[in-house]
Amino acid sequence: MFYRVHVRDHIRVSPNLFGLPPAEAIVTMIKKAYEGYISKELGLVVGVSGLKESREGVIIPGDGSAYYDCDFEILTFRPELQEVVYGRIKDIADFGAFINIGIADGMIHISQTMDDFVSFGSEKALLGKESKRALKVGDKCKARIIAVSFKDIANPKIGLTMRQQGLGKLEWIEEDAAKAKEGPKEEKGEGAKKEAKEKHPPKKEKK
Repeated sequence: MFYRVHVRDHIRVSPNLFGLPPAEAIVTMIKKAYEGYISKELGLVVGVSGLKESREGVIIPGDGSAYYDCDFEILTFRPELQEVVYGRIKDIADFGAFINIGIADGMIHISQTMDDFVSFGSEKALLGKESKRALKVGDKCKARIIAVSFKDIANPKIGLTMRQQGLGKLEWIEEDAAKAKEGPKEEKGEGAKKEAKEKHPPKKEKK
């Protein structure tokens, strides 16, 4: 989920930016320090929304840079368990699919790609045995986050599933919705037999 987070920090403005207006120089340094930053608390920082307030700068002897006590706002993406996201399949492997959900990539294990027995096809696709459905690179999908790990801060892990109802490749979701509207189909001939039986019920034998 995306969040707008209020941050208060001391921002260092290097001397080569002293020619810019203070606010512009501060925002430049905030972006340099925060954009792309990843942490368990903040998630993935997408960008800087804006500078709210900055106090008078202080120059530390021997440093040469100016330090500003600032309040600013950043936009972050923090993946949350059970969150439903949209994405596009980025790559396919024999163990699952990699999906790009905008700001980050996630992984869908082969067992979680569809409610079917799934195998890795020769044309780099995951194939359902009974449904005959295929998941390929470029497919647009809807998935649910089931695991998040920031153990490796530089490369957080996001695990997803598409086995639940209402999830999966967007075309599959549309197909399932259409089938649900049609309702269960009667076997060929059963409808006519039922109608005839109602019109001409069997006669009871007299004892």
